[in-house]
Amino acid sequence: MTRIVVTGAAGFIGSNLIKGLNARGFDDIIAVDDLTQGDKFRNLADLQISDYVDAGVFYDLFAHGSFGQIEAVFHEGACSDTMESNGKYMMDNNYATSVSLFQACQKRGARLLYASSAATYGGSDTFREDPAFERPLNVYGYSKLLFDQRMRRECGVDFQRSIVGKTGQVVGFRYFNVYGPHEQHKGRMASVAFHQFNQFQSEGLVKLFGEYGGYAPGAQMRDFVFIDDVVAVNLWFFDHPGVSGIFNLGTGRAQPFNDVASSVVNAMRAIQGEAALPLEAIAAAGLIEYVPFPDALRGKYQCYTQADLTALRATGCDHNFADVQTGVAKYVQWMASQV
Repeated sequence: MTRIVVTGAAGFIGSNLIKGLNARGFDDIIAVDDLTQGDKFRNLADLQISDYVDAGVFYDLFAHGSFGQIEAVFHEGACSDTMESNGKYMMDNNYATSVSLFQACQKRGARLLYASSAATYGGSDTFREDPAFERPLNVYGYSKLLFDQRMRRECGVDFQRSIVGKTGQVVGFRYFNVYGPHEQHKGRMASVAFHQFNQFQSEGLVKLFGEYGGYAPGAQMRDFVFIDDVVAVNLWFFDHPGVSGIFNLGTGRAQPFNDVASSVVNAMRAIQGEAALPLEAIAAAGLIEYVPFPDALRGKYQCYTQADLTALRATGCDHNFADVQTGVAKYVQWMASQV
């Protein structure tokens, strides 16, 4: 039986990966997390796993072979708070732990598929997996970039040592703006769609940042990617153990925050039996409120992101990504069903 490890298992992406693995019949899954925030258990409650191990003890146990033969580790565990200012904590948690895990995977013959981030690009206006465009704006982005750089040193600049089988499969996914079920525990770091759904429920409107960075209110653009698509691409690489490297994982299409807001509003209107409205009519009806851009984010905020999917497509992965309108509508329906 194939045994798999998922770190950050009770988190957003980790729990959805386990759901995707379960759907394929995999249930010998070791879930690794820190449940100090106890209600994260809800993300695991309807999933099939073979064991749960606290993150504080897992890494040493794994390095010493305590779990037998592991086929692959999906490493989603990290501090993902882009506003965290404690650099020592961030580097210990995101970089040093990941290096130790890589070394243990090498020793144990396990494949490593890990979470990188589009935050590695930071202030760049080009989002291609190339050091020339990697300019993180915060210590979170730097912690992710440093591990990517370490993997380039360990596996070869183009991961050629992985390709010829010397290190086994190593894949880093630069996640763009992921949204979808099981992110409720993330607080301020949850997606715009999540916060807007709750705003609409409580206040009858959604909120967006106003003008900033040369962009009109709500016109800042991001590459928003639905969680189901993130899982599908992770599993494509799991199915193709001969493919290694660092790859963008976004839709390849930037859309404005206004698209997210209008999609949330229209999805809620559909639930209430009301017709969809264009953005202008939504704004005119007072269903969107633009708030001043926060000083704490000035100089640390990406106003535009769009994944370059050239490298991903070159692997043969031809997954079709949902646009904001489709993904947000599905997500809102799910959130409404949980209320």
